[in-house]
Amino acid sequence: MARTVVPYSSLVANGSLAQPAGTTIDQSNGMYIAAARPELTILRVANTNGTDRVVTIKAGDNPPALAGGQGDLAVTVAATSGVQFIGPFESGRFIQADGTIEIDFAASFAGTITAFRVPRGT
Repeated sequence: MARTVVPYSSLVANGSLAQPAGTTIDQSNGMYIAAARPELTILRVANTNGTDRVVTIKAGDNPPALAGGQGDLAVTVAATSGVQFIGPFESGRFIQADGTIEIDFAASFAGTITAFRVPRGT
């Protein structure tokens, strides 16, 4: 099946952003960020499962991700109410050929994910 999209929530330069609800994690199919800007992307991953779970940012395709050979980035998110901020990312390691960032989750991972886009040049 197809991965589920994670939309961007844009941070506001010299302003504020109310905490977004986030997107429910699709651990079965994985998720992706379309038209990704890796260097301007920060993920907020919340785990509601009763045990620690791992989220994996997939290494990119070579080309364009010439450093994709460094492999995936696996991050453990604490159980029950754990929240982990991950990123920003190097496009040279994580961008896919179609311009996406792909994200996988351990079995039984439950919770939400939010992709924040940092504003450029304020």
